[in-house]
Amino acid sequence: MERLRRAMGNSKTLIWNGPLGVFEMPPFDRGTVDAARAAADLVAAGKLVAVAGGGDTVAALHHAGCADGFSFVSTAGGAFLEWMEGKTLPGVAALEKQTQS
Repeated sequence: MERLRRAMGNSKTLIWNGPLGVFEMPPFDRGTVDAARAAADLVAAGKLVAVAGGGDTVAALHHAGCADGFSFVSTAGGAFLEWMEGKTLPGVAALEKQTQS
């Protein structure tokens, strides 16, 4: 956890997709909870932009009590990653096509 906290502290942006193990069951939730709280603390201090995506990720952040402490949270998992890669998402493409007509 110390290495992860240090890495987040040295970063400007965090992209989080997926919990760190079985967050639903103590004591296995500790890594996810500690990491989420550390990220939220850095966001609150203005030192980090933390973006999270995926249904399990959102559930884990709520479990840790810090979903509101992230810069942006989306329930889209695979679509979130594809958007981050710069891929065109079918739903967005359809909307763009409609606005161009």
